[in-house]
Amino acid sequence: MRRIEIRSMVESVVREVLQSIQVQKEKENNGKVLFVFCDSSAHEPFTDQFIKLKNANIAFDTLFLDGETSSWIGMQQVESSGARKVIAADEYAPSAMELPKEYDGIIIPEIDLDNAARVATGLKGSIKSEIIFSASLLQKFILVGEDVPGIKRSDRSCLKAISLPAPYRKRFEEYMKQMTELGITFSPQKDLADVIINKLCKELEVNGQNKQEPLEENHSKGDHLSYTKKLLTTEWFESKSYSPNDTIYLQKGTIISPLAKDLIKANKLNVLFVKKDV
Repeated sequence: MRRIEIRSMVESVVREVLQSIQVQKEKENNGKVLFVFCDSSAHEPFTDQFIKLKNANIAFDTLFLDGETSSWIGMQQVESSGARKVIAADEYAPSAMELPKEYDGIIIPEIDLDNAARVATGLKGSIKSEIIFSASLLQKFILVGEDVPGIKRSDRSCLKAISLPAPYRKRFEEYMKQMTELGITFSPQKDLADVIINKLCKELEVNGQNKQEPLEENHSKGDHLSYTKKLLTTEWFESKSYSPNDTIYLQKGTIISPLAKDLIKANKLNVLFVKKDV
């Protein structure tokens, strides 16, 4: 009995440590998105796009809806050994409405006529429609592939049909237009990663966290703060006086520690990367 208790305690401690490490990694990322795929093979054409996101330091998780599990009758959160999570089916998963909370954006590479109709008319009842509805309420950005046939992958495989009849195709296009009016972004599937990177990097610039505008060599820094070392930490701020909207000049390649990033954001400071010493 005691062995079981010790084992449970160790598992609990290890789980907490791993979660804290994951949280720290997420703080260092430029953002985090969730990809919702029709099945466990639908992600394969996006391998190069995942590489782009990794290189841009953007985290992403994947949700697979194998066998059309859109009724969401219990789901399980299964974490891979790598930096990404894969969410699969069982009774321990978060609900579809809860999923968007921990992401900056929701990516739907492929949407079908049924789900497009639900989203456009404000109905729920499927995983994709509930995730999109929740993300909209939370004001998260939603990105959907535009060059899709409008038929579920499982239906295409079963019926050997790759396109909708003309009347359904017209209706599908109307739903897509209505979804755009709801604030949902559409993009060709091959460009999804580029749109995500541009979106998240733009938000970082607006928040003054990661501006990378080169300055001329003779730029006058005036009374602005400048830092020339390779790693910026909170210790440097302790000896400086600053006010909101002040600008900190850093050399390109300077690493900003997570705590320093938090301090910069909390004090509404701007960061400007320059080519040479300022």
